Amino acid sequence: MTAPAQDIEHVLITRSGLTLSVRSAVPEDERRLEEFFEQVSEEDRRFRFLNAQPHVGHEQLRPIVEADHFRSESFLAFEAESGEMVASGLLACDKPLEIAEIAVSVRSDYRNRGVGWAMLDLLAGEAQRRGVREVIAIEDRDNHAAIELEREKGFEPRAFEGDPHLVILAKSFEPA
Repeated sequence: MTAPAQDIEHVLITRSGLTLSVRSAVPEDERRLEEFFEQVSEEDRRFRFLNAQPHVGHEQLRPIVEADHFRSESFLAFEAESGEMVASGLLACDKPLEIAEIAVSVRSDYRNRGVGWAMLDLLAGEAQRRGVREVIAIEDRDNHAAIELEREKGFEPRAFEGDPHLVILAKSFEPA
């Protein structure tokens, strides 16, 4: 298995017909991501970072823009026509590349247009390509939209030990 290139480029077509250009994040994207998260609803920011901070800053953005492009990868999705950033997706694998956590954020005005669906497919596909056996998403139990979407995509819920407010949604892959 080889490490993926840092300049990964994907073109995704959402269920609503929206065309997205997706690439890996780089450190120079930090300011752009900070602006992006200002356009994500307060509730969705809380669900994404599992805290209620009103602003996403350097400490939260650093892992997104400093992915190693092997065990961790951060993708930024841009609406192809306007070039505006509409989504961010993170893939973080454990050291033996057995389990990967994924997280997706979608700009408020692009919700319900298939962007989250397309990003979830991309992240799961990238995890599988790396040889990961299982992807998980840790969700706040109140994040009904994400839980429903992940269940539609074949993720199965299970308890998050030690925190009754969270749930793990997991999807396993067959060995290659």
